[in-house]
Amino acid sequence: MKWDPKQYAQFSDHRDRPFHDLTARITAGDPQLVVDLGCGSGPQTHSLAKRWPAARVIGLDSSAEMIEQARAKQQAPNLSFEMADATIWMPDPDTDVLVSNAMMQWIPGHRVLMQGWLNALAPGAWFAAQVPGNFGSPSHALMRELADSKRWAPQLSGVLRHRDVVAEPAEYLRLLLAAGYETEVWETTYGQVLLGPEPVLKWVRGTALRPVLDTLDTDEAAVFESQYAELVAHAYPAFEDSSGRTMTLFPFRRIFMVGRTL
Repeated sequence: MKWDPKQYAQFSDHRDRPFHDLTARITAGDPQLVVDLGCGSGPQTHSLAKRWPAARVIGLDSSAEMIEQARAKQQAPNLSFEMADATIWMPDPDTDVLVSNAMMQWIPGHRVLMQGWLNALAPGAWFAAQVPGNFGSPSHALMRELADSKRWAPQLSGVLRHRDVVAEPAEYLRLLLAAGYETEVWETTYGQVLLGPEPVLKWVRGTALRPVLDTLDTDEAAVFESQYAELVAHAYPAFEDSSGRTMTLFPFRRIFMVGRTL
C-alpha cells in the first residue's frame, strides 16, 4: 500500500498525542537499543532519540516514501531509519525498548506476530504498542457499507478489512501476561475537535481510506470520496463556535499496552 507522508502529517497534533501518552509509561532508565516499528515519517522516533541520547534508536517502516521522508527530515547522532517488513521482522536479542504505534492493525494475524516479538525480547526489555479501537465507529462503518454497495462492491469487495482487525484490551493483556510481562493495558477515547470543511474525509485520506485510493483510479476515487463525505457529514455534523470557526467533533478510541519482561 502506498503512503503519502504529507497527507498523513495532517492533524499531527491529534495523531502524535497517543504516541506520547503511550511512551510516557515506559520507565526504562538507560536503554542501549530502542526500536520504533512502523515509524512512518519519523517525528515520534526522533522524540525517542532525544529522550534517550545514549541509546541507538532505529525507526523501521515498510513504506519507502515514509523512510525517505524520515531520513530527510529527522536527524540526530543516535538515530537511523531502515526499511523492514513487520510480517517477517524479529527484534534483536539486545533490544531494550520496542515501540509500535498505530501499526499492528494493518497486519492480519498481528497477535501471532506480537507473541513472537514478546518472546524474543530479553528479560528487562520493554514492549509498548497502541492500536486504534474505532473500527466500529461511523467513520469506518460507513466506509465499509459504501464499499459493499452495489455501485462499488465489484471493485472494492474485500479491500477493507473489518473483522478481527484489532483485539479488545483484555486479549492483549492476556498475551502480555502469558509471555511473562509486568504490564498494563488501557483504552482512551480522545474527544478530538477537527477544524474546517470535510475534516473526517481529510483524516481518513491519510489512513483508513488508503486501500480504497490504491484500488480505484483517480476519477473513481473522487466519486467514492464525494459519496463518503456526504455520509460522514450527517454522522459527524459540523457546527460553529462563538468566533465563527467551523468545527467537528470526532471521538477516537485508542487501545494501549505497555509491559516489561521479567
